[in-house]
Amino acid sequence: MKYIMTIIWGFILGQVSFYIGSALTGGSYDFTYATITGLFTTLIVILISALLPKQLAEAK
Repeated sequence: MKYIMTIIWGFILGQVSFYIGSALTGGSYDFTYATITGLFTTLIVILISALLPKQLAEAK
């Protein structure tokens, strides 16, 4: 479930950041390119989190 929510949030944040970036630079907004960029970034974040070592809980 956490991966599904990560993909959904990655899609939403990718769209928002691409829209704001294209508005600030005076470029045109492209939904397809924004979707590909957002999902690609999300997959990279998921892969990085899977590769990082898990920290062990400290004993009290």
